[in-house]
This record gives sequence, C-alpha cells and structure tokens, in this order.
Amino acid sequence: MRWFFYSMNRTFVSMEKEISTSVKIRFSDCDPIGHLNNVKYLEYMFNAREDHVEDFYGFTYEAWMKKTGCTWITIQNEIAYLKEVRYNQKVVISSKTVFISDRTSTIEILMKSEDEQTIHAVLWVQVIYFNMKTRQSEIQPEDVKALFLKFKVDIEDADFGSRVKYFRKMNKQK
Repeated sequence: MRWFFYSMNRTFVSMEKEISTSVKIRFSDCDPIGHLNNVKYLEYMFNAREDHVEDFYGFTYEAWMKKTGCTWITIQNEIAYLKEVRYNQKVVISSKTVFISDRTSTIEILMKSEDEQTIHAVLWVQVIYFNMKTRQSEIQPEDVKALFLKFKVDIEDADFGSRVKYFRKMNKQK
C-alpha cells in the first residue's frame, strides 16, 4: 500500500514501514566538481530521519528529552558511499528500524535516486536509550519499543558489510 501527504512543501511517501522524503541536493553542499561532499551525505540523512521521527512517530527528540529526561545517543555510525550524487539532483531518503533490543536500536537510512532504483548511500546508525540525569543507559519504555516495532523492517543481512554487498550487487543489475 502506498499513501502520500504533504507537509512544509516536502512530499513524504510511506511504503509500508519504510518512511521516505524527497530532497534536492544543493550546490553549496558539493565539492568543486559537483559531487556531494561525504559529510553532507550524513547531514542530509540525519535531517531526513529527524523529520521522519517527528512526522510519523509523532514526537521530537527535544520534546521527548524534556518530558522523560532521556534520549537516544548515537553510539556507532557505518556508512557506505555506493554511487555519486551531484548537485541539483533530487534524491529520496528513506529510514527504517532494522534491529531493536531493550537498550539499543539500529536504523538504516538510504539515499536513493529519484526513481528509487539506485542506492547512492547506506547508513546504519546504532543508538542507545540514555538517561541524561543519571548519565547511564536505560531500558527503552515498552510503549516506545512498540512504536518502533511498528516501523521495524526485517532484513536478511545481519551485518553492515553484507548489506552493502547486497546493495552494490543490486546497483550493478540496473
């Protein structure tokens, strides 16, 4: 099932459990030969994920921290750059939960071509639920885990290297 809605002049598309946002790559984010700078991939991907959480999960990290004193802290990022992205290009950035445990979750963020046939980059972000007052990790509340589980996508690849290999193979078949 595919459904659409519009918010703040951006189009959001949800395909089952994978949330997507379309964005345009800006010239100022590119190197002198017109390729998106590596660090900017992260910026675009993290910004999209933040929007996805607010628009689909119904909360912001800031509001959650004020309410509970807890937040999610990134403890590991793994990124693979699979195909160049150029300025003025439109891309689709999607995010989904791929692993969840009592304390940690792993989010997969993909940057894809506008037609979603090519994967430009894949990012795995592992976060831990963290109490800012005690400065220690905590078990994620059951209601939050249940919300994240609604958006969890089961994937065959158990590790990042296997996932990257899968996407490289997929890109070559196009």
